[in-house]
Amino acid sequence: MGKRLDAALAEKEIVLSRSKAQKLIKSGKVTVNGKVVKKPAFVIKEGDDINFEAAEGKDSNAHIDPVDLNLNVLYEDDSCLVINKPSGIAVHSSLTMGKDENTILNGVAFIIKSKGLLAHRLDKETTGCLLVAKSEESLTFLQKQFADRTVKKTYLALVSGIPSPASATIDAPIGRNLVNRTLMSIFKTRSSREAKTTYKTLEVRENSALLECDLHTGRTHQIRVHLRSIGHPILGDPSYGTQESKKVSAQLGIKGLCLHALRLSFDSPLGKRVDVEAPLSTNNTLRCQLTTNN
Repeated sequence: MGKRLDAALAEKEIVLSRSKAQKLIKSGKVTVNGKVVKKPAFVIKEGDDINFEAAEGKDSNAHIDPVDLNLNVLYEDDSCLVINKPSGIAVHSSLTMGKDENTILNGVAFIIKSKGLLAHRLDKETTGCLLVAKSEESLTFLQKQFADRTVKKTYLALVSGIPSPASATIDAPIGRNLVNRTLMSIFKTRSSREAKTTYKTLEVRENSALLECDLHTGRTHQIRVHLRSIGHPILGDPSYGTQESKKVSAQLGIKGLCLHALRLSFDSPLGKRVDVEAPLSTNNTLRCQLTTNN
């Protein structure tokens, strides 16, 4: 039997009380399987992917505590900032997290002395450029660019095998996996959404290749699903890896996802075009592979 959405949130003690959970849901800040749900009585099922952002206002600031996570700021102005997201830290809270686990938003709150608002998202194990707004007005301005596809997003990915052709565009719709709701799959139904990724091979190795990928859309797990679909999953990917890619990852000693958000280009709400590049940090899984397995 399923459980009410508000009860599930309150039970996890993330929003502190049932009434605050209901307020959070009604404000449109809670998603179930990627879709906004505004009904507290909505019944969730086992395996549903539930995420939320704290609602704006005085009460919500209590559960976005500022924490010094030593985040590297790549760009900042009065409207927004871009950080070099480290691996292993979720960008925001979810029901699968422990109540004491910090998120990127805790680290942003420490930097800007107020609550940041995510203009987009990166998976927990993905590193690199992450854009955060400092106000609702700035958030609306930035998210419109993502919707209009005027933001340029470039990633580096180390994949299993050597793609042929060396450069191509993958145009395949993505939707929630019907068996495991935490994963995404390629199929064409009313619930799936257009997804397009262009890749080019930068470097070929014995049993892997370094790719540069441009996202034309921004679907959940898009690069990971698309590269898996052409038979070249990202190394270190526990969710979309194949038996072969996991074997290669083990041979190379890879213990993390080899995916890095390298560049981000967007218009700042203050009126200037911003081009940011995120260096690979010293302990980054991908950098370790590029420097030790030439």
